[in-house]
Amino acid sequence: MFLKNITILLRPHQYIKNLFVFAPLMFSFQVIGGGNEVLNSLVAFLLFSLIASSIYILNDYMDIEEDRKHPVKKFRPLASGFISKSQAKVLFVSLSISVLFIACMFNIQLFYVLLVYFILNIAYSIKLKHISIVDIFIISLGFVLRLFAGSVVTGIELSHWIIIITFLLALFLALAKRRDDVMLSQAGKETRKNIDGYNFEFVNATMVLMAGVIIVSYILYTVSSDVINKLHTNNLYITTFFVILGIFRYMQLAFVEQKSGSPTKIVLKDRFLQFTILFWLLSFYIVVKVV
Repeated sequence: MFLKNITILLRPHQYIKNLFVFAPLMFSFQVIGGGNEVLNSLVAFLLFSLIASSIYILNDYMDIEEDRKHPVKKFRPLASGFISKSQAKVLFVSLSISVLFIACMFNIQLFYVLLVYFILNIAYSIKLKHISIVDIFIISLGFVLRLFAGSVVTGIELSHWIIIITFLLALFLALAKRRDDVMLSQAGKETRKNIDGYNFEFVNATMVLMAGVIIVSYILYTVSSDVINKLHTNNLYITTFFVILGIFRYMQLAFVEQKSGSPTKIVLKDRFLQFTILFWLLSFYIVVKVV
């Protein structure tokens, strides 16, 4: 039972976010050093996942009282009392120090990226998550740092397009999550101290705005001369179909079905989104490698 609660505390289902570490490798369509880039990306993925788990522990520790008021989060190990505060402290310190030490030995640049992520998220857990708008920007920067983690261990340079689109997409998903908090708040369930900085009008408007900006940015990426020259195809715009489909489906889940609490769980459970992502990946590969 104890190990089960430790696993829940580490939130391994959230590791899907860290797949962004592989984005530089995927979008470069190259394996340079006999496959070492893939292995290095796997190590970076594992280390990023573990450092993120240490932050989840800290976040739950800081949010015990708020989580106890939440209809779902009240069942988390710390909020429910299955894991004590002292146990959480020991796990947080030992895990974060171990991961940073291993990263320093493995790749010093990866260590710097993880350290920035670690410090930024400590500030987020302590203070910044209670400042509306700033909170979702910090979350989005975390996804960009995942890109840099994949870049430094493979030596693959990031394009400005992948950085921009990743940041915008993360911002869109963070807004969708805040929409769920607003919905719970209006139902009389207090969830966050900064929820006063959001309401349905603001969140809905900014989500629609971000959806449009993401789609336009992706189209510009597909027709960019740099991308066309690098990938040797001018047909990448075809993949935009699945990007629009995915964005529309996510907005349908948020606006119509009122499901936007956890982007990770939505992706893991919604077959429509899963197939859309799969077909986008396949279409991307076919356009670049086959057509």
